[in-house]
Amino acid sequence: MISRFGENISIQPDELQGLVFQCLEKAGALKNVLILPPDHTRLNSMAGPITERVYKKLAAEGARVDILPTLGTHNPMTEAQLRMMFGDAIPLDAFKVHDWRNEVVEKGVIEGEMLSELSGGKVDYTVGVEVNKMLFDGYDLILSVGQVVPHEVVGMANYTKNVVVGAGGSDMINKSHFLGAVCNMETILGQTDTPVRKLFNYATETFLADLPITYILTVMEQDYDSGEMHMRGFFSSDDEQGYTEACKLARKVNINLLDREPKKVVVYLDPHEFQSTWLGNKSVYRTRMAIADGGDLIVLAPALKEFGEDPIIDKLIRKFGYCGTPATLKAVEEDEELRNNLGAAAHLIHGSSEGRFNITYCPGSSMTLDEVRSVGFNAVSYDEMAARYNPEMLKDGFNTLPDGEEIFYISNPALGLWAYRDKFKD
Repeated sequence: MISRFGENISIQPDELQGLVFQCLEKAGALKNVLILPPDHTRLNSMAGPITERVYKKLAAEGARVDILPTLGTHNPMTEAQLRMMFGDAIPLDAFKVHDWRNEVVEKGVIEGEMLSELSGGKVDYTVGVEVNKMLFDGYDLILSVGQVVPHEVVGMANYTKNVVVGAGGSDMINKSHFLGAVCNMETILGQTDTPVRKLFNYATETFLADLPITYILTVMEQDYDSGEMHMRGFFSSDDEQGYTEACKLARKVNINLLDREPKKVVVYLDPHEFQSTWLGNKSVYRTRMAIADGGDLIVLAPALKEFGEDPIIDKLIRKFGYCGTPATLKAVEEDEELRNNLGAAAHLIHGSSEGRFNITYCPGSSMTLDEVRSVGFNAVSYDEMAARYNPEMLKDGFNTLPDGEEIFYISNPALGLWAYRDKFKD
């Protein structure tokens, strides 16, 4: 393993380049390389600069380098998003588009007995291990790059998830997300070892073991006083060791334990990252263990334009809405299309407060208030709510407004997990 980490260090660009180049040297002579970075919705991961450095070095040495952003179910990246994430040096034809419904191959099937064991008997379906067919095009190295941070479905993001979900197919995406939903998100968030993680690791170790995968994992932390992002950790390995060490660090720097439960939480969704509730509901997932019963979550979403980033999922969200677990499970039983898109069902469960607190989305001009209300959220216009809760005036954490109202503000929900200390399992 190649690593550099610490709660108080900040890995700078030159040092980062040296670490990345060590990984490439360890891999040996390289003629054909595939990089699997996240898309722009993980902008703060530093996967963009890492990918750029790898491409420039290897291309200069005569290697063929392809880049497959691990979109999962997300929209393909636009040219502007590619440039924002990866810079201007990489030619556009080096970037390939992952099609999670059509461009995958099945390499094996995980039997229902394992799913029953993982879920405590809640599900017992089989899961097809499908990944993008490009992974089998004879690459000398497949470099999976991404950030380890608390995650609602798997516990901690990245590692094998980046391969079997980010570059995966519909069966694994749908059924793994539903597995996480039925296993209770609160028991999964921020945990290193979870039922879904066991599923991803088993799939990769059993059916993809012949692929030459090396993982580069980062741990990032925002300095809430300055707003600067710091790389606290860099880990590279071809096994679980790097992931395990990254999780230890991420649990220290990305989990924010509060001594009291805020009654009102205000979350801002950066327009560059969040344009759908599919992504924007991180505001719900990452705060649900902090908000007091009967409290309020205000989601400032100026760029909101859709619910799902996939047309079928968007349609299902509009049809069924965020109505809680019992209603969603009933809909799964009764509706074949939802049953065939269990990832959408899982998202509907995850995005509901289960009636415990109120959720108000505040869209800009690209979505109407009636659309927002139609899926089960309260709605107020962004301009109206931002006039009271101005993102430019608030600081991360507790704020007391001029009239005495206290709120808890989060400038980017993707950067961590916020939980009341008594609710979080250490």
